[in-house]
Amino acid sequence: MKILILGSGQVGSTVAQNLASVSSNDVTVIDIDEKALQHIGSRLDVQTILGNGASPFILEQAGAADSDLLLALTRSDETNIVACKIAADLFNIPSRIARVRSSEYLEYPYPENDDTENGSLTVFDITETISPEQLVTEQLVGLLSYTSALQVLRFAGDKVRMVIVQARKGGLLVNREIADINQHLPEGADCQICAIYRNNRLIVPTPQTVIIEGDEVLFAADISSVNIIMRELRPKEARTRRIMIAGGGNIGYRLAKQLESKYDIKIVEHNPRRAEWLAENLDNTLVLQGSATDETLLDEEYIDEIDVFCALTNDDENNIMSSLLAKNLGAKRVVTIVNRSSYVDLLEGNKIDIVVSPHLITIGSILAHIRRGDIVAVHPLRRGTAEAIEVVVHGDKNTSAIVGRRISGIKWPGDCYIAAIVRAETGEVIMGHHTDTIVQDGDHIIFFVSRRRVLPELEKLIQVKMGFFG
Repeated sequence: MKILILGSGQVGSTVAQNLASVSSNDVTVIDIDEKALQHIGSRLDVQTILGNGASPFILEQAGAADSDLLLALTRSDETNIVACKIAADLFNIPSRIARVRSSEYLEYPYPENDDTENGSLTVFDITETISPEQLVTEQLVGLLSYTSALQVLRFAGDKVRMVIVQARKGGLLVNREIADINQHLPEGADCQICAIYRNNRLIVPTPQTVIIEGDEVLFAADISSVNIIMRELRPKEARTRRIMIAGGGNIGYRLAKQLESKYDIKIVEHNPRRAEWLAENLDNTLVLQGSATDETLLDEEYIDEIDVFCALTNDDENNIMSSLLAKNLGAKRVVTIVNRSSYVDLLEGNKIDIVVSPHLITIGSILAHIRRGDIVAVHPLRRGTAEAIEVVVHGDKNTSAIVGRRISGIKWPGDCYIAAIVRAETGEVIMGHHTDTIVQDGDHIIFFVSRRRVLPELEKLIQVKMGFFG
């Protein structure tokens, strides 16, 4: 596959690294930053071209006429949008994916066919849109739905959720073997414990693995069973009621708008004009004009009574400092957006409870669109070394290496484990430990992959033979 990537920033370079690792891919990276291109060219087997990715001359030079995929991932929405239009009209590139940060393009309706998914971007012939702000907001909403969850991921139309939670004294399963969990679960509740993070080390558990206090436990469960499973790992806690948001930008506003009917929300915004706009456009949220690093303001707003403090500004250092201050002043949990991926592992699980990386979330969404096979979702997991992947399998016993076979009879790649299966027709959720399950055509399979290097092997396994297409 011939792939053009516009932008060699953190998102573009990481995606390039993933794609260049597949020998059949021919990857070209375009950017206006010469130093960044030299750096990426010295590390990866990719071609680099210096120039504006929205220029038809530069795209022609990069071989757009015979390219299969354009990934417009620069920091400029306008560059990404225009590049996709040129790629469609002048070079007929079949797939055009654009990273679009501003919500205005997505929210403004396209009148002719009322395309609510892409909004006004329909005009620019973009085949897929990646909106980092929308993805981050969705993740934050998921996190705030469960008290004490460190990460919440949704699969198969939200029938299955994958949750990371820290085990605490008082949980029914703490200091006991995983096999004992069935003694406490009510009829119909089930789960798959996929991984344990212990002292920053990943453990793939067996039924005999003992969970100890402080373990970060990753499990998959039917949406109706999540709270039941969480009680196995820590005592029941008071539900979240009070939330303070630092930063009234697009993400802060979106989050407040979605949650203000369920929670008591305060939002702190430094810019007076933006604070006034927020006050006019939010119905049940208290808007405070000031700095979230102002200790006096936090004290006056009873920070010690806040259940969750969310630092959502565009400034990493400001987010980190306001979160540490809020935690020190008594906020029960702090959630922080951090763009620099090098900061994520450094901060996560220490004074700051949850670190959300927009770049990692964006990269996961892009990879779901471009990996081979019918891959629905890709989520980098806590600490970034593992992934959760949702795949739809097709075919029959003659055309597929998976369909029509028992889970126990399939030779899975090492470091790849089934978390759950969701039946397409019935919506039935089956946990991965039921190894006598026969995989059916159309099943959604959610995998936990502890090492990314096995992904090409998994992609090859889930593909159907050509006979499937007649």
